[in-house]
Amino acid sequence: MGVKTKLIGEFKNLYNLSEFNEKRIAERISQIASIGMTNAGGSNRMAYTKEERSAKETVKKWMSEIGLEVYEDQAGNVFGRLSGKNPSLPVVLVGSHVDTVPNGGHFDGTLGVLTALEVAQVWTETGFVPDRSLEVVIFSDEEGIRFNGGLTGSRVMMGDASSQSLREEIDEEGISFTQALKADGLDIELLNKAVRKTEEIYAFVEIHIEQGKVLEQQNSPVGIVTGIAGPANLWIQWNGEAGHAGNTPMGQRLDALAAASEFMTKLEGMPGKYSDTAVATVGKIDVYPGGINVIPGRVELVVDVRDIYLKSRDNLIVSIENLAIEIAERRGLQVIMETKLKVNPVLTHDWVRDIVEIAVEKSGFTPVFLPSGAAHDAMIMGKHVPTAMIFVRSQEGISHNPKEWTTLDDIIAGCKVLKEALYELVM
Repeated sequence: MGVKTKLIGEFKNLYNLSEFNEKRIAERISQIASIGMTNAGGSNRMAYTKEERSAKETVKKWMSEIGLEVYEDQAGNVFGRLSGKNPSLPVVLVGSHVDTVPNGGHFDGTLGVLTALEVAQVWTETGFVPDRSLEVVIFSDEEGIRFNGGLTGSRVMMGDASSQSLREEIDEEGISFTQALKADGLDIELLNKAVRKTEEIYAFVEIHIEQGKVLEQQNSPVGIVTGIAGPANLWIQWNGEAGHAGNTPMGQRLDALAAASEFMTKLEGMPGKYSDTAVATVGKIDVYPGGINVIPGRVELVVDVRDIYLKSRDNLIVSIENLAIEIAERRGLQVIMETKLKVNPVLTHDWVRDIVEIAVEKSGFTPVFLPSGAAHDAMIMGKHVPTAMIFVRSQEGISHNPKEWTTLDDIIAGCKVLKEALYELVM
């Protein structure tokens, strides 16, 4: 069953929001989904590829058709501008991205772009002219899969990444970031021209699928994001002594894996002591030498630590480091640690979040507040300009997967909340 057929077939008009065109939304989601469709039914539109470019050009066409002024910067960020009565006022930005992970879903990012476009189209069709201009944005390379970075378009636009820092990044096929830009019709030497002054932007709103199960558990189609967790990756190497599994008594072993296992077991109970929103995960572990009859002499793992509050996250990291040291010393092992990544979390701004809360209530829904554990362009924007984020319910919390799904009813609910919030921001 195709994406459009399934969306329309499941639509029940639960919220009686006839101001939005559900068939148009379903058709557009389906058209974007068809670009880079995988054999498994997922999406594959990596950054600065012909697939991402095709998706951008498709949306640019729709922007032009509804009367938006379309332009693109040197980072490949696309903008569709609905001019306001006072074009000199700082603009309201709204949008997301259309690039995907390999074999990803059809709603991650795309939903944010197309709901924003739907609101803009409803306004143009009804002749509504805002006081300040509204710009629908598609940010480039949010996912970061190709060049192991991510949030590239928003980082460049806000001055957090430069041509110097990006030009030598290489993908798995040996193609540099510079070459990828050139193949996409862009010029690395002009990249810094994409930087935008913060005073030009009044506020930014991103609407995105939740990619989790909170809204489903709360039986709510939409949620209000309180903050975006900042990830920190702590690399840990445990050094013991490899030995024969049969001839080394248990009490004489320097087993690096046993130490790492104790560490991971105790790690699980630590985040909740620091914050209700903190998490810690070991998702990668390598054991050496890796023989079934050899005591592990070395183990390397990475702890992914996240929270929306900087102080509690960093305090948690210190405790994790102390735990690793204590276990190593007690077991007679050596432990080496290095922080590989540390990105500050970002709280959404109170006054913009309050507008979203009122919009949720005016739309007939009960406000549900939740953090975002995943990084989004809103995390970059929130460091520089007032920012809010809206989540739309994900079916079973599945994302980055061909099974990723959000119902058309919930998408329409997201459109309604977004429209109410944007109205308050542009007037």
